[in-house]
Amino acid sequence: VLATATVDPSLPSVVVYKTETCGCCNGWIEHLRAAGFAVDARNVRDLMSVKLDAGVPGPMVTCHTALVDGYVVEGHVPAEPMKRMLAERPDIAGIGVAGMPMGSPGMEGPNAQPHQVLAFDHDGRTSVYAEVDPR
Repeated sequence: VLATATVDPSLPSVVVYKTETCGCCNGWIEHLRAAGFAVDARNVRDLMSVKLDAGVPGPMVTCHTALVDGYVVEGHVPAEPMKRMLAERPDIAGIGVAGMPMGSPGMEGPNAQPHQVLAFDHDGRTSVYAEVDPR
């Protein structure tokens, strides 16, 4: 019997756009659910149009895009920086993890690498939002 994660009613629900065949996206969704988020996962054929509509900067584009409470979350962002963003409400478009670094949620495995969560604004400018070391 699988343990069911408890949804934290104080957290907004997350809509995740992904392709049907992406396994690492499913791993990230399970990470969010384990952290208390309610997740609505939507398989789409044209993921790039979702990213363009959401304003994801080109260098930040990865395998899935999430929308949560007015923000964009791109790629394998850990739940804690998401919760921090939702609590602090910074004046940004969203946050993301560029690429698919080993050790990020959904990309677990050997040789985990430190990586950065970047904030991006509506003009595509980025800045470091969090440093993550999964080792």
